[in-house]
Amino acid sequence: MVERRHMSNPSTAPAAIVTGAGRGIGRAAAIELARRGYCTALAARSADELAQTAELAGEVSPAGIHHRAIVTDVTEPAQVDALIQGAMAAFGRIDAAVHCAGLAPAVPVEKMEPTQWRAVIETNLSAAFYLARALWPVFRRQREGVIVNISSPACRDPFPGFAAYGAAKAGLNVLSLVLAREGAAIGVRAHTIAPGATETAMFRALMSQEAWPAEKTLAPREVAELIAACVCGELRYTSGEVIFVSKAV
Repeated sequence: MVERRHMSNPSTAPAAIVTGAGRGIGRAAAIELARRGYCTALAARSADELAQTAELAGEVSPAGIHHRAIVTDVTEPAQVDALIQGAMAAFGRIDAAVHCAGLAPAVPVEKMEPTQWRAVIETNLSAAFYLARALWPVFRRQREGVIVNISSPACRDPFPGFAAYGAAKAGLNVLSLVLAREGAAIGVRAHTIAPGATETAMFRALMSQEAWPAEKTLAPREVAELIAACVCGELRYTSGEVIFVSKAV
């Protein structure tokens, strides 16, 4: 675990879990929530990337906020359970969870191996279920909580080769809707954001600058601002909805 502390008692501060926090949208979300006064439990598989995110989050945090990096494979339910336990041990509460972890290989159906299919479904969809399932007892005790899942326009208009990714994101949209409906009675909200092309390493592994210029992509920070608006801002009344956003050109 990597931790950046500002004071020893953050119990009065809200706390958030961010998966996929090592880079891209997840890192930007962690930094934006830190800026707004949230302690964060940062989850990804790379300890080095998480340490960098924790450092960046600490630089923008108000006094009294701290951040903990917890190396986690979100496709493993036991590791997700440990993530929740670690966050509770550090902060005493969890107010929000943002699922940004993603995997998006472009592979035609006839060439996709079952192991590749399962990896995409597990990372994008099953992990969101594991996270919500582990969080539910915490949220029920608190009588409040927020989940924000990161989807994609591929859920309704996938590129060729995105069978698994598009299917996973479509399933994620439905999962979020069910979470919103089941959570309403105990004060739990679930939001889904489907950003278009965003300037991340995952997107650039699929699309070159020549094929998709940077001026046509969203910045991770712009998506992070929407995430924060769902957690604690003007979009908090959109529980159950899928918010599609792309950059106008």
